[in-house]
Amino acid sequence: MNWPEQNAQDGRLVILKELAVQVDGRLNEVSLQRVLKAFAITRSRDWVRTQLRALSELGAVRVTEAGTVMIAQITTLGRNHVERTEIVEGVTRPGDDA
Repeated sequence: MNWPEQNAQDGRLVILKELAVQVDGRLNEVSLQRVLKAFAITRSRDWVRTQLRALSELGAVRVTEAGTVMIAQITTLGRNHVERTEIVEGVTRPGDDA
């Protein structure tokens, strides 16, 4: 696997983990961009949107739009991936410290 794809899969895992700890399982793209930056994944808003669309296609999140902002909500499949009870291909698998 090449670096850009590995970076994308790692970013998707960070997104899912962050959504999983939210009380309502939701965050907007701007907040997720800040979380990714804290993990040294400094990417554009368009990159974050691309990852949210990919996670949506994989069934790990539901995406809605409020004006010009995308909001992601984790699904049962996404939560199960974080909890290591199911695998979502295209997302890095969480480690033992997940």
